[in-house]
Amino acid sequence: MTAPSTFGLSSEARNLHWLLTNLVEEVPGIESVAVVSSDGLLLLSSDPGRNDEARQTREAPRTGPRGSAADLATIVSGIGSLTVGAAKLMDSGTVKHTMVAMDEGSLFVMSISDGSLLGVHGSAECDMSVVAYHMALFVGRAGHVLTPELRSELRRSLESEADGSPQGAAG
Repeated sequence: MTAPSTFGLSSEARNLHWLLTNLVEEVPGIESVAVVSSDGLLLLSSDPGRNDEARQTREAPRTGPRGSAADLATIVSGIGSLTVGAAKLMDSGTVKHTMVAMDEGSLFVMSISDGSLLGVHGSAECDMSVVAYHMALFVGRAGHVLTPELRSELRRSLESEADGSPQGAAG
């Protein structure tokens, strides 16, 4: 994973970047991670460079979902919405987490706060209980700092990165 530049970001945003980088590097079998806002927008990704179509055509095929962090964000948002709807229909309270086991991998979606979600794409070899445990640690550490202001800062950061603009918290 190539760590994104955190120059110009607030200490809270840098801390979330560090937590995400740590999650990916410390937990075996994690392919990619996305933090998604309640409205489905990508806030933070383990591989922000995946948004760059030109780089994808020059590089080797990716192991993550169809090559972009935006794709993982879309999947996470959709699964989150579907499970919230199911919980309402079943009158079962709030959704805490969702796990999807596939032949060649796994997908984990966990609520962070205010409708934000943490999504993890894991390899077929990942230990689902270890991934879920570390996701819960991330959520516990990130949930209280993921304020509306921080979500806006993270969105601006990703937008400026995609545009090739200098990164920063100015807005």
